[in-house]
Amino acid sequence: MKSDRSFSQSSLQRPELLAPAGNWECAKAAVENGADAIYFGLDRFNARMRAENFTEADLPQLMTFLHRRGVKGYVTVNTLIFPKELAEAQQYLRTIIAAGVDAVIVQDIGICRLIRHLSPDFPIHASTQMTITSAAGVEFAKSLGCQLVVLARECSLQEINKIQQQIALQETSLPLEVFVHGALCVAYSGQCLTSEALGGRSANRGECAQACRMPYELIADGEVVNLKERKYLLSPQDLAGLDVLPDLVKSGVTCLKIEGRLKAPEYVANVTRVYRQALDGVIAELERPNPLTPFPTFAQRLEEREGGIKAPLSVSERGWGRGQSDQEHYNLEMAFSRGLYTGWFGGINNQELVHARFGKKRGVYLGEVSRIHNEQVTVKLEAPVKPGDGIVFDCGHPEAKEEGGRVYAVVSKGKETMLTFGRNDLNLRRVHIGDRIWKTSDPELDKQLRQSFAGENPQFQRPISVEIYGEVGQPLIAIARDQLGNIVQVESAISLVEAHTKPLDTDRLQEQFGRLGNTPFCLGTLTNHLSGAIMLPVSELNRMRREIVAQMEELRSQPKRWKLRSDVSFQDLLPSSVPSSPTLQEAKATSPSLIVLVRNLKQLQAALKAGIETLYCEFEDPRAYREAVQLVHKQRQQSPLPTIWVAPPRITKPGENWILQQVRASEADGYLVRNYDQLQFFAQDRCIGDFSLNVANPLTADYFQQHFGLERLTASYDLNITQLQDLLTSCPPQWFEVTIHQHMPMFHMEHCVFCAFLSTGTDYTNCGRPCEKQEVKLRDRVGSEHVLKADVGCRNTVFNGTAQTGAEYVHRLIELGLRQFRIEFVNETPEQVSKTIHCYSQLLQGEITGSQLWRELKLQNQLGVTRGPMGVSALR
Repeated sequence: MKSDRSFSQSSLQRPELLAPAGNWECAKAAVENGADAIYFGLDRFNARMRAENFTEADLPQLMTFLHRRGVKGYVTVNTLIFPKELAEAQQYLRTIIAAGVDAVIVQDIGICRLIRHLSPDFPIHASTQMTITSAAGVEFAKSLGCQLVVLARECSLQEINKIQQQIALQETSLPLEVFVHGALCVAYSGQCLTSEALGGRSANRGECAQACRMPYELIADGEVVNLKERKYLLSPQDLAGLDVLPDLVKSGVTCLKIEGRLKAPEYVANVTRVYRQALDGVIAELERPNPLTPFPTFAQRLEEREGGIKAPLSVSERGWGRGQSDQEHYNLEMAFSRGLYTGWFGGINNQELVHARFGKKRGVYLGEVSRIHNEQVTVKLEAPVKPGDGIVFDCGHPEAKEEGGRVYAVVSKGKETMLTFGRNDLNLRRVHIGDRIWKTSDPELDKQLRQSFAGENPQFQRPISVEIYGEVGQPLIAIARDQLGNIVQVESAISLVEAHTKPLDTDRLQEQFGRLGNTPFCLGTLTNHLSGAIMLPVSELNRMRREIVAQMEELRSQPKRWKLRSDVSFQDLLPSSVPSSPTLQEAKATSPSLIVLVRNLKQLQAALKAGIETLYCEFEDPRAYREAVQLVHKQRQQSPLPTIWVAPPRITKPGENWILQQVRASEADGYLVRNYDQLQFFAQDRCIGDFSLNVANPLTADYFQQHFGLERLTASYDLNITQLQDLLTSCPPQWFEVTIHQHMPMFHMEHCVFCAFLSTGTDYTNCGRPCEKQEVKLRDRVGSEHVLKADVGCRNTVFNGTAQTGAEYVHRLIELGLRQFRIEFVNETPEQVSKTIHCYSQLLQGEITGSQLWRELKLQNQLGVTRGPMGVSALR
């Protein structure tokens, strides 16, 4: 087979291996198992508020430890920041920058601006929470001052390569980072509002409640679909990119990230070690001048796999791509596994991503129970088991209490193995023939992993190269370099003399300078430039070696000196009152107006009949927009009203501009933009920024206003009433519209539930399009039925079955100068649309109060109406 080596050796980049650390032990575990960098949160503003996290006081000590070991440290500030938090965030960022942290990972656009204002050179990494899926997203991050972009996990290898090509052509290249291992969110990061909608805990604030890991029933056209034991319809398997490491290295990504800041130090040690060894192996293979067995591409390896399995459970059940050891995969499954899969790297395969049988950690699959007799369980083993290992019996009901315990004895007879358990460890009456057995604990492996980061002495060493110079009568000079570019020079205190016996040769030098046990270093290469036969006492060589170590450690542990301006503040970036904009008094003189978003033509006709002057359409098929636009334009005769604005889909990936062209072909009055590609594509058109732009503070709002000339911005759905008031008082209120009635779009995902569970197809090419034929809902554990919709890119949105209203706060918002109020419909009938519009029109005209409207809507809406996040306590 011809080698796929289109890159030159000089262009081969060794990606950084980035490991998670929720606490000190995890940080040590990462360092001692070969991480090049770690990422961690402090006690505020990070997307894993449930982790133990570090404190600001830990920073100097932590950064010294990391840098001494040649490891970088990145702090996560990857949440949205609310207006009243900007002063605190500024102080927090000053502390982080002054502590010599290597970079921050950021979600909030306003915070990127603030960092760049405080420091012209401190590195910013655009978090996966920024939902960057394209070259336009990378360009946007670069214009904000970011130095690296963490791509959305939904990007395939093909898309990553396409983005690399496009940013190189447009000269907007930035280093790209991808997640390589760990839990996969089913929703696009930064676009998940489920925890917010159901419990007022925002994923964009680090408080995800993991609703995706819960069981759901599938209801199609009013009937429950019998999916047997498949209930976890939104719970993806865990990502394992081990199989695609060669492809990732060739794609030129700069950094490979392991997920898991909530995980134990053993997990961090285990996964980091597996990827460190595998990555070093891939690099060594790719750097060989003529590899004998070149790596096939991932696509080629997929073709070789026989027949594709419909719902793989785990690596050990289905076998992995060639070249990877069983031990590595065993270790990864024992670390944490809901089943391991290559995620979206190989493109969309809706039959494999979510097996739906469980949403929790399992481990290694051992086989099925074939007999239960005399307190013994018989199984045909698929993986090794030994006394002391912990196992669990899986009868297909993971939500119930499952039997399990430690194995006491293991007896093999032919192909069968009998397992015995401690006397009262488990109730064998609750174990059945056919139950699956999973190994959930391996104390021996855990002990090995703990030993890898126990004790004070460094266990993972990084190479230094040493050059030796000298001649008779001169001191011996040793110049040492590490991989980070640090250089130290040490001279002998005594001069070299001529050797009559045993002159200093390369072997002797390597032996003395290579004695680097209990230090962070090992000897890489040693180059001997000595002239003639010369000698120096061993004691002096040893002193020089110790001096090299001391100087190198000292040099490495110097904190990074980033520029930090003391004379600036976030207040410099706050929007100033624009002279041309109406004053608050003038704004208050105009009457409030109702904007209606509809999702089909019948709803549109009902809204037109109700006299609505600003209409938004979000249809599954953008080709239907043309008819909607004609309908509205026919209505308006001589007047400029009503206006119609149409929405492209939430996500745009490489090669999807044809969808945006279809949207523009409708010739609407304007466009509701949702992402970075659309800001670029519709730059010459009238545009309104939707909620997905995550505008939560005045610095973000000002950026979109100044750079993209948007007519209005939709305030983030993460804001409660107090935070919304703060936003409206820190910016001109006419910049905004606020959604006051809607079915919250909870999950927005690449995973297509229609395709996965109502077809046997893998994607839109062979699924038969059940989304066009059936009305589908997901019923959760408490009986609520949530509406499922697909868009033109086959991405799914789960809408909260219960509508949410902010009606009680409308009058307060009107007093603050807000004039644009949006209400949204999903699957309401034209009658419900008319009735709801009538209620809100009365509210805006002051004819009824918010509480009256709330009661009125509760009566007419079978599912009721909740107050939603706007009413959630301002204590968050």
